[in-house]
Amino acid sequence: MTTTTQSGHQHGEHRPRVGIARNAPEVYKAMVALDAAAKKGLDPALVHLVKIRASQINHCAFCIDMHIKEARKEGETEERVYLLNAWEEAGAHYTEKERAALALTEAVTVLTDGFVPDAVYERAAGQFEEAELAQLIALITTINAWNRFGVSTRMTPGQA
Repeated sequence: MTTTTQSGHQHGEHRPRVGIARNAPEVYKAMVALDAAAKKGLDPALVHLVKIRASQINHCAFCIDMHIKEARKEGETEERVYLLNAWEEAGAHYTEKERAALALTEAVTVLTDGFVPDAVYERAAGQFEEAELAQLIALITTINAWNRFGVSTRMTPGQA
């Protein structure tokens, strides 16, 4: 059964579309390299939280599934994973640094007003050294690109 929401998005039948890795291998390889470079020097737990949160916002089921599995494999707790959608209300479960990174992740991912608010940026700048902040912005940008590949090509969760 297929249903359509007000936004015109259809739920139900989702057949995968073009495969980026197979049909644009140089782009795929560049993305893999960018992803590896973007997370260098960042705490792996923080990387997982950022990737999961951006993927939640972007409705990328493939990336949500993959990054939650990776996070759990590397020791992330169930509680922190399932509270991530409400990280602001569940703030005690995340460090101030993680909360600043999640706020920046949301601002960069959504860009509703066309910019990242100064308060959000300054909060992150107060928690991260300049080079680390640059890496964080690169990480957020990279996961957003991956999400756009995943959503536009309808990648199926659980399949590589």
